[in-house]
Amino acid sequence: MTTLTGHHVRLLAPGRGGTRGGRHGTSPSVVAFVSTVGALCAVGVVVVGQLYTALPLLGRFGRSWSTTAGSAGWTVTAFSLGYAFGFLLSGPLSDRIGRRRVILLGLVATCAATALLAGAGSEVAGVGLRGLQGMCAATYAPAALAYLAERIEPARRVAATTWLTSSFLAAGVIGQVYAQSVAEAIGWRAVYWTSAVLLAGGAALLLLVLSPGGVTTVGSTAQVYRSMGRLLTRPGLVLLLVATGTVLCGFVALYAGLAEAGPRGIARSPHAMLELRASALPAMLLVPLCAPRLARIEATHRVCLALTTAAAFSVVGALLGLTGSLSTGALFVLLLGFVSGIALAIPSLVQAIGVRAGAARGAGVALYTFVLFIGASLGPALASITSGHGFAAVAGCVGVLSAGGAVAAGVAGHIENKPGRGQIA
Repeated sequence: MTTLTGHHVRLLAPGRGGTRGGRHGTSPSVVAFVSTVGALCAVGVVVVGQLYTALPLLGRFGRSWSTTAGSAGWTVTAFSLGYAFGFLLSGPLSDRIGRRRVILLGLVATCAATALLAGAGSEVAGVGLRGLQGMCAATYAPAALAYLAERIEPARRVAATTWLTSSFLAAGVIGQVYAQSVAEAIGWRAVYWTSAVLLAGGAALLLLVLSPGGVTTVGSTAQVYRSMGRLLTRPGLVLLLVATGTVLCGFVALYAGLAEAGPRGIARSPHAMLELRASALPAMLLVPLCAPRLARIEATHRVCLALTTAAAFSVVGALLGLTGSLSTGALFVLLLGFVSGIALAIPSLVQAIGVRAGAARGAGVALYTFVLFIGASLGPALASITSGHGFAAVAGCVGVLSAGGAVAAGVAGHIENKPGRGQIA
């Protein structure tokens, strides 16, 4: 049992003998692994995939709204900002009213915003609705991660979290392929009509799969939100958030830099870029399959290993770029290794931050996801600044960034060595 009396928050660790309900002193029951994780991953791909659906549609947006593709790019920025700031609201809210309720209400809201987006008749409406869509979609990840941390049996929590975060990464590829395919067949508006239908179906599925109960707080909503500020006074947790900021920043920058400054035959071919993005999908599958073995390594050590791996592959890419030896085959191997590191870093950071957040887990995961996607929004800027000096410069900067994240995580593990080997406590 973990308590945080100063925050008036209590969380009783789930066990096989727990009872349903979870409010005010009853332990939430352990739930089935396959059905719960499978459903959350499937719906997660649809929700997080909305972030990426606009990328192949910018030209279509421009023609439909009588503007340019560059101007239509604000739809991507609007979603990203709404998504990042939405995490700050939804995570603590799930601490207050429960993970399941926030997930379901958020899916209904995301469905409505997505349906409205399908009918957007101007750039202003499209940008505004994408921001709203992002804020609504932000209800999903913090609550889903916290739900798994509390309701899956301890020995399998790392595996569950790894599957879910890997599905979020995979959504980056799947969302683009889905949007491009549907738009070419029946138009860009159909992308969001069909997404709304899928989101409604996801809400119905999770209504059946997720167990009720498990509300974790007994204090006021204001106390729950104040707990987020208190978390920022913990040096170890702050350093882990610094490491978090490097993850998707480097991920997005590397792919954006490849598109802007990669070898001509690849950078100028949308088909080749799509194939390279898809080539990283095996890494997103391999890391969850290895989760039981990786769980034996303490969480902050796993973060260091993961970000060091990403840094090493980035630096090798930079060296190959400098020597002109960057072939398609080499890029395939480099991206596979780099994404493997990223796919391992994300669930490991969730675990390490969750341990340090204690009963304020929703607030901790909200801070984590906020920083993660603020980093993602900075990735294109990093690529733009460095791509003028070639892909080697982009890859080199990403390597330094990832190495810095590894150092921050290592220091966090040293100064705040909390228990949490192999599970999210």
